[in-house]
Amino acid sequence: MNPPPIPYLPPPSDTARLLAQLGLVPFGLGALLVWAGLAPELHRFVTQALSVYAAVIISFLGGMHWGLAMRHSAPPAKLFIWGVVPPLVAWPAVLMPPYAGLVVHGVLLLVCYGVDRRFYPMLGVGSWLTLRFRLSVVAALTCFFAAQGT
Repeated sequence: MNPPPIPYLPPPSDTARLLAQLGLVPFGLGALLVWAGLAPELHRFVTQALSVYAAVIISFLGGMHWGLAMRHSAPPAKLFIWGVVPPLVAWPAVLMPPYAGLVVHGVLLLVCYGVDRRFYPMLGVGSWLTLRFRLSVVAALTCFFAAQGT
């Protein structure tokens, strides 16, 4: 007997969209402050804060796969395996010099979207991909922009 199908979730609500877009504020503000001509100590703080925030968001994106896998009665192991990859890559990137670590974060944000593009439809959340794409591109570009300013 086959397990029951996983129901598709509705597209993002207005509240989800607003909160997701507000999550871009630290990316944008951090990237702009990197270029603001701050004192060296403050510049280091801003770049570190942006890198840490990017790592937190990347970890959240990995954790989403665990949450989605838990909706299955027999989830594929690859969902759990992928779920730990983003934080394991983001963590050392936080420890790197910002000019390198922020590039790693930017690339990883795009890789996470690429993986989500493959997995989300089969997990019943394909309707979230447009929002994910927009958020990922903006977040990645701000990381690249900030890395250039370090």
